[in-house]
Amino acid sequence: MADLGRHAAGRDADHRGRRAPGDLPVKDASPLIRVELLSQPELLAPVRAMLTSLSERLGFDEVQTGHLALAVDEALANVIRHGYDGAADGRIWLTASVKEQPSRRLHIEIEDQGRQIDPARINPRDLEDIRPGGLGVHLMREVTDTCEFERRTPTGMRLVLEKSIPTARSFGRHDKSAGTPENGSP
Repeated sequence: MADLGRHAAGRDADHRGRRAPGDLPVKDASPLIRVELLSQPELLAPVRAMLTSLSERLGFDEVQTGHLALAVDEALANVIRHGYDGAADGRIWLTASVKEQPSRRLHIEIEDQGRQIDPARINPRDLEDIRPGGLGVHLMREVTDTCEFERRTPTGMRLVLEKSIPTARSFGRHDKSAGTPENGSP
């Protein structure tokens, strides 16, 4: 079901021979996860688990990891609900890779062969409109740096989500060349 790149199975750089979070070596845009799944809601949990594991290995904190998993879950649920009208036999492809230029970021693409929608018409619902559903697009745009929809040829849609990968400093490591520790004392 999934092609987990050989780098995704890296090890932390501690006494057990494992790599530290954020130290996952990757080539620019080499897929770390490539999954083809059917449009069945019960298949979303394993995809969330894979993405959560990858996000943690790349150095995202718990909150960012949760946000990314939720954004992808919402995107996949939208494909199932709107692209395939709930049909269980539609195909969905998810690829997660790391882009190095212009900055290091997690790049996620979700593609389908479902109904096409004009990307200009994909807008989040007004937050004042309190009712179930319809906030997935708002959430995806809120928790990622890039959220772009486009039509695929001849059918289907493509969604690109990107999120900058935290630097060592942004998740608690102290850079000795920067001067004083976080509390301001030497």
